Amino acid sequence: MKLYSPLKLRNLEIKNCWVMSPMCMYSSENGFANDFHFVHYASRAQGGTGLIIVEATGIVPEGRITNKCMGIWNDAQAESLKKIVRFIHESTETKVGIQLAHAGRKASTWNGKQISLEEGWETVAPSNIPYGEGERIPHELSVSEIKNLIKSFKDAAKRAIDAGFDVIEIHAAHGYLIHQFMSPLSNVRTDEYGGNFENRIRFLLEIIDDVNELLDENHPLFVRISGTEYTENGWGIEDSVKLAEILKTKNVDLIDVSSGGNIQGAKISLFDGYQVPLAAEIKKQTGMKTGAVGLIKTAEMAEEILQNEEADLIFVAREILRNPYLAIENSFKNQEDCFFPHQYERARI
Repeated sequence: MKLYSPLKLRNLEIKNCWVMSPMCMYSSENGFANDFHFVHYASRAQGGTGLIIVEATGIVPEGRITNKCMGIWNDAQAESLKKIVRFIHESTETKVGIQLAHAGRKASTWNGKQISLEEGWETVAPSNIPYGEGERIPHELSVSEIKNLIKSFKDAAKRAIDAGFDVIEIHAAHGYLIHQFMSPLSNVRTDEYGGNFENRIRFLLEIIDDVNELLDENHPLFVRISGTEYTENGWGIEDSVKLAEILKTKNVDLIDVSSGGNIQGAKISLFDGYQVPLAAEIKKQTGMKTGAVGLIKTAEMAEEILQNEEADLIFVAREILRNPYLAIENSFKNQEDCFFPHQYERARI
């Protein structure tokens, strides 16, 4: 099975094509990883997952979706993550990535609702357009503030590399800050960071350039995007293909293709593998390596995606929450090689 074949990105070999998708756990205090996170991620590594990507991690305090989100804006937070990465590297064959994020106008929330300024903080955005009806108007970022955030992404990437992470993923999807810059529906600026396509993607490209200055041949760079935002005159698959052509020249190793999140109330038709066609289109049109994500529930479906060359990695979310041993269990069923903890050898099938 292709699913259990290694994939090499730069010099990093991922042992199989199962990826634990980054999923917010809303379980941090002051941005720190804790015992829950250790068990949460280490158990999926013990389960044979090829690559784990740690949840959206705020590059600045105001970049968090909630005040319970993970952070990496200081060295102490990076140290709390280092313990997890070290254990996974020492005890399993799993590689570990981290998703660096800023929520922009969708920050300062709880249970999907914006919280008060007393409980939360002022949100920022490319333009003073709130995400939801009745929300506070976000602060429109100045050019100097944009430059500071680009530096914060780079600083966070440096901490992540120092903590031992193998892969850096930049979160440019789901209506968070970078996506807000990319979409003409949330970015109506008239300076070099708004207006035409090239200006709207400038923020992302400058982050990529700065982060890539830190990355060597052992540390690949991923970018997660929303392939479409399901809204007329918004960001669509044609824009994603155009962006992918540019990212190919920017030393981006893989595009992790999700969708939606920027426009409240957008109609999304959900079905198993509903986002796979987006990853497939980008891969077909550009030759760029892609990750498929979104209601991929079985090894058979994952294998079909890989065999059809619709994607190169399979990102699983809910399914790996239900079953941390997803990779091992399916390796038994299909008689494929997969890491298995030596402590559990008596249970090998």
